Formats: sequence, structure tokens, C-alpha cells
Amino acid sequence: MTSGWIKPKALSQYPWYVRLFFRNQKRRYGEVLEPGKLWGRSPKVFTAVALLYGALDRKSSPISPALRSLLTVRISQINHCAFCVDINSMMVSRRGNSEQQLDELETFRDSNQFSDKEKAALNYGEAITYSDRQVTDHDRHWLEQYFSEDEIIELTAIISFQNLSSKFNAALDVPPQGFCQIKPKRPSNEL
Repeated sequence: MTSGWIKPKALSQYPWYVRLFFRNQKRRYGEVLEPGKLWGRSPKVFTAVALLYGALDRKSSPISPALRSLLTVRISQINHCAFCVDINSMMVSRRGNSEQQLDELETFRDSNQFSDKEKAALNYGEAITYSDRQVTDHDRHWLEQYFSEDEIIELTAIISFQNLSSKFNAALDVPPQGFCQIKPKRPSNEL
């Protein structure tokens, strides 16, 4: 499988340190990720992005893996990133979230599948991601009921990173790689 618009180089053409990251991706996911091959065309940027991702997705993060996964899928849906929805939906199921949560992610506010804490975080993610919205005092107050200031910093970083990642992949038309066996609903605002 190759990306839609700009093609990756042959793996042997990437610097050795980028190929180390690729080896880790192959061990973790069974194959090298298409976005990694594209980011790898700019090796220093790829390294910085990969290290940032590792810092945000660390085991000691104050934000639970399950919530991080829900956020990344929702942001990917909004940004129309098919690759991100695919891989992050797989992570949702691996991290213990239900298939029903994935199905109802777009309508999380009206769903009983999400805790109030999850709803506050997802609302915050949408407020940051949608270009016609801004984070309001109401959004901040809702978030402060469940998260410390340090946790809000982490949430903001996770959301911002996923916006970077999903916008990069969507702009370059990176296709899904078939990671998720659960097929999430397409966002209602897609044609």
C-alpha cells in the first residue's frame, strides 16, 4: 500500500536513524506506517515528530490510554483523516474501549457510553479542532471539574499533536492501512 499523492522513497533511501524508527513501527504494527515514510522524507522533522509522539503516548501520561485513543479518533474524524481513524480506532479497541463508544463518538454528548470526564475532554478536543469554534469559559470550567492544570496541558498537547498528524495525513491523502477490524461510522459532515 502506498500513499495517495506523494510517494514514499524506497526504505533503503532513508537515513539509518529513520530506519530505526521504521523497525520499531514494523515490530509494533506489523508494517511500516505510510505517514512515517512521508514524514521520513524530512528526516529531522520526522525524528522530532516521532519523539513528540512518544512523549505524549507514554505509559506515565496523566491522561489514560483509553481517553487518549478516543480523543485521537474524534479529532481524526473531524479532520477527515482516513489513516488516523483506522489506526486510532484499532488503538481504541486495544485500550479497552467498547465498540459502542467508537460507534457513538460523533454524538458523545448525547450518549451514555461516555463518562462526564470523557465528555469534557472530547468537547475540549472539538473546541480546539473545529475552525469555527473557540475554547470558551464554559469549556474550560467543564474541563477543570475533572482535570488538573498539568493534565489540561497534556490534553491540549495531545489534541494539538493529533491535529498536526491528521491534517498532514489528510492533506497528503494517506489511505488507511486496514488496522481496525471495527469499522467506525463516517463523520456525518463527509460527503
